[in-house]
Amino acid sequence: MGDEVKDHCGVFGIYGHNLAAELTYLGLFALQHRGEESTGIAVADGSHVLLHKSMGLVGDAYPKEVLDKLKGNAAIGHVRYSTTGSTTITNAQPYLVDYSRGKLAIAHNGNLVNAHILRSELEAYGSIFGSTTDSEIFVHLLAKPSYRNIAEALMGSVKRVEGAYSITILTERELVGIRDPHGFRPLCLGRLGEAYVLASETCALDLIEATYVRDIEPGEIVVIDAKGLKSYFPFRGTNNRLAHCIFEHVYFSRPDSKIFGENVGLVRERLGRNLAKEHPIKADLVIPVPDSGNFAALGFANESGIPLTHGFTRNHYVGRTFINPTQELRTFKLRIKLNPIKEVVAGKRVVVVDDSIVRGNTSRSRVKLLRSAGAKEVHLRVSCPPHISPCHYGIDFPSREELIAYKNTVEGIRKFLDVDSLGYLSLEGMLSAVSFPKENYCTACFTESYPTRLFDEADKFKLEQAK
Repeated sequence: MGDEVKDHCGVFGIYGHNLAAELTYLGLFALQHRGEESTGIAVADGSHVLLHKSMGLVGDAYPKEVLDKLKGNAAIGHVRYSTTGSTTITNAQPYLVDYSRGKLAIAHNGNLVNAHILRSELEAYGSIFGSTTDSEIFVHLLAKPSYRNIAEALMGSVKRVEGAYSITILTERELVGIRDPHGFRPLCLGRLGEAYVLASETCALDLIEATYVRDIEPGEIVVIDAKGLKSYFPFRGTNNRLAHCIFEHVYFSRPDSKIFGENVGLVRERLGRNLAKEHPIKADLVIPVPDSGNFAALGFANESGIPLTHGFTRNHYVGRTFINPTQELRTFKLRIKLNPIKEVVAGKRVVVVDDSIVRGNTSRSRVKLLRSAGAKEVHLRVSCPPHISPCHYGIDFPSREELIAYKNTVEGIRKFLDVDSLGYLSLEGMLSAVSFPKENYCTACFTESYPTRLFDEADKFKLEQAK
């Protein structure tokens, strides 16, 4: 298994544009880094909702003949990497259903920590699930017959779920955006002429030349229809602490996006500067692990005065679905994606800047490549603290036992990686690189301090509303 953290998901929505499907397609292109497993677009025309889903990448999923059939003035889209649910077309999103009030499609970024409890409860009352994703739970909650309209259904349903969710919902006549009260995952609002746009990241707005308006507030529901936009705040007056995912800044979001109020690339550069202050070293070159280490390496180089250069060449045409090599070719697997530039690193003391280390296997292989290319010394600097616990809010960190930092000291990790020195950014150094107060961020993967109550299979608690 490699080091790479798996992306979670990206959502997009637009209302009031006659090219809704085509613009959603472009928006998903910009969000492809958030999920490469499957994708889907649902389109509404006022009386119908049509859906197309596909495994694989956005560029392969929507040939012209497919987009030509997706006619309407409102749409939602999704790119997925599974965090809950297996890798099948059934679990691809948006998820579309017929129910008593018509058709409804939903696309979800995040993870519900009480999903199995709600699913068991709903099944006990006769609900039949068509997928294994936690996202479908929202559909069953919204379909409760006692709700008089979509706004009432939304207000009641979000109070039953716990965890991380940034959601787009499409009916025949409405586009809905929802963000959980902790604000784990980003979701922003934009305008394109008279049309409204929702997106996981502002880079999707940039691509379609939409104007960023604001972030959807934590705990806010926006309902967009022919009358305009209306906001609801079902959690107003409750004591829900903010818990923005700090790893959105460290790794997930694109550096040209504005997340939680600030540019991602600039935050990463500050992470690199803080890293250089905390772990200075005498070296000849600073090289990033492309692409997520680029801005942190720039900050490290600027702060340390050590020249920045590119010591790895990345093959951008390698997707997650390439055929795994046979046993005889397994040693070439990493080189398919990254190859050291011998003439740059040979005989040099090299500082490698990476965003994170998960299991450690891929990092170890990179070090081996650099040494085989003639690097005199290899020093590794990581722009976040050691990961010691899994994420329950939509990032596919492995189990605790698989995390190299859970069972090893920094010195033990250094020896395993075979580097001359190893430095992780401290928790304080990471949090000082962002603008909000440190208590407004979720750092559970570094601290084991989770901002919500967790529900596992042995948990006997029930939600208050379910009693």
